[in-house]
Amino acid sequence: MMAAMGDDPIREWILSEGKATQITGIRPVGGGCINRASRYDTDAGSFFVKTNRGIGPSMFEAEALGLSAMYETGSIRVPRPFKFGALPTGGSYIIMEFIEFGASRGDQSVLGRKLAEMHKAGKSAKGFGFDIDNTIGSTPQINTWTSDWIEFYSKHRLGYQLKLARDQYGDSTIYERGQRLAKNIGPLFENVVIEPCLLQGDLWSGNISSDKNGEPVILDPACYCNIASGFKAPIAIGSMSSLQRVSMIDLNGDTNSILLRELGKLTQLRRLNVLNMGIMRQNLECHGVLGLEDLFIMPILRYPCSQSSFSGERVMPKQPGFEKRRDLYMLYHYLNHYNLFGSGYRSSAMSIIDDYLRMLKA
Repeated sequence: MMAAMGDDPIREWILSEGKATQITGIRPVGGGCINRASRYDTDAGSFFVKTNRGIGPSMFEAEALGLSAMYETGSIRVPRPFKFGALPTGGSYIIMEFIEFGASRGDQSVLGRKLAEMHKAGKSAKGFGFDIDNTIGSTPQINTWTSDWIEFYSKHRLGYQLKLARDQYGDSTIYERGQRLAKNIGPLFENVVIEPCLLQGDLWSGNISSDKNGEPVILDPACYCNIASGFKAPIAIGSMSSLQRVSMIDLNGDTNSILLRELGKLTQLRRLNVLNMGIMRQNLECHGVLGLEDLFIMPILRYPCSQSSFSGERVMPKQPGFEKRRDLYMLYHYLNHYNLFGSGYRSSAMSIIDDYLRMLKA
């Protein structure tokens, strides 16, 4: 998938490799916060195009690779990427399949099953990371392949966010305490076998839809291979197909219980009403503060235990010691939101760090 150039590389691709002979209409499509989105109608069908006049092709390259990785699992519908590249006047573009969305997000139980299937189909032999760095919100997300999960999470998730906080705010306190925690998390994973799988990486309500037939569609990935335990919104649930995760809460703070049940047995719920933190609703919508799988900041955790059937899928109970690890999974996003939005998230991140330092006697 190489970058194209020309006076109008978008039109050039559509009228050649896109197999169209004429473009019959171009209209804006809403919903984005960072990029401009358009629908190109042609005699060969419609295409979805995103452009950004201020960012080079690397951002859309990461999106294209993430969409391709999910598409290739054959498990859940995603827009198929066709082309990305640089705009001759500056900026970049990506052309992908246009999906006509339905009136609702569709059957959430089907979404849950298909996500679990994607995680099972997307197991990684390379370790933890991805073939390219990407972003979580507007924050760079470092995906250097790493064989050891604790090293990956400590360095490329917690460590990177802690360094951002120190550099951006001069916050040496959270940096020093957080680094001390990152070096001492090993005991929390004793007797747990960790296996990486493909994650969407930023699955919040704004990145979930359905097509005209009601089939679930997921969008705008920040893919990497890690443990399928997420924590964007602090709601912890059990495991589906060996998955532990934290899952979705929508913008009014309600849990999507059907989706949670399909992802796995609902275990302990812990709610955080982020809307009371003084963060504007539009920022939540744009940056994905409320999320479903996103997180999935970790790899699949496997542990010998009895399994049961749940909605036609193999379900593994939540892992031993999950309650002790849950806030560690959340910490990455608290730190990211601190770096994105400011001090409203600092106290939550600091509290988690201090609690673990006491627990681990570090």
